[in-house]
Amino acid sequence: MSGKNKSASTAKPKRNLYEEITTQIIADLEAGIFPWARPWGGGGDSHAFSLPRNAATGKAYSGINILILWGRLCENGFTSQRWLTFNQASHLGASVRKGEHGVTVCYADRFIPKRGQDGTLQSSHGEAEVGEAAIPFLRRYTVFNVDQCEHLPDELRAEPQAAPERQIVPQAEALAAATLADIRIGGNEAFYAPSMDCVHIPPQPAFFEQINFYRTLFHELGHWTGHPSRLERDLSGPFGSKPYAKEELVAELTAAFICAALTIKPTVRHADYLGSWLSVLREDNRAIFQAASKASKAADFLLAFGANNRVAAVEARAP
Repeated sequence: MSGKNKSASTAKPKRNLYEEITTQIIADLEAGIFPWARPWGGGGDSHAFSLPRNAATGKAYSGINILILWGRLCENGFTSQRWLTFNQASHLGASVRKGEHGVTVCYADRFIPKRGQDGTLQSSHGEAEVGEAAIPFLRRYTVFNVDQCEHLPDELRAEPQAAPERQIVPQAEALAAATLADIRIGGNEAFYAPSMDCVHIPPQPAFFEQINFYRTLFHELGHWTGHPSRLERDLSGPFGSKPYAKEELVAELTAAFICAALTIKPTVRHADYLGSWLSVLREDNRAIFQAASKASKAADFLLAFGANNRVAAVEARAP
């Protein structure tokens, strides 16, 4: 066997991005760490329960990237939720400090095979033409926290101050009301009933820490978004089934994303479904990506009610 062939045969196979990220999240769950809860797990920093954003564009990250960046934030004790690529830092006149290690985030793209004149398959990116099958795949790129950079413009270092906790509750109440969802308060169980399209939740004083009422409410409203008249997810899975576990994970992440967007700092940890989540993730290394993507869509769907409500209020006050 030639040296070249030997090297090729003994080279360590490269794990794909789905496997790489899922393996890390499984390890966290097995250690009792919930990536979607870690922003509230330590440090006490006021900014730590917000959504990560790109410092150059101001755009919020979504889906699996939220979990990845929240995890790295807590792992390294960063003081900011803002991130940049190496090139973005350079364009801002800044630089990444020597020896700093970035974190891999991903961007969903599509690969469209095309045939050339000789009949061989070629590739292109963009909108699929009629009859062509677009194959989804992930692009990976590296970002750095602004704490890892130097010579940044002052405005990128100043973090917005979080609203005081006493102001968080009205924001949550307003958003829930703006959805016009059928929310029935009472009893001692929280659940969404698809057949009646209504949310049931115990009264707020029933919660040991009342702020957790909102985390639970947005968990159930996360299920509410899956109704056929809204985002149309599969809500038919019976308790204990894999579809049920997948939907519970979507609702759990939706609640985490909404709370972060509204700067709500709950203390509850929804760990009831840990075993079923682990089973789903071990079986399918794309499951966490799909759940995070669906949760981002559900959170955006809910948050849009608040944005529309604010626009309507401004228009109503206009002369």
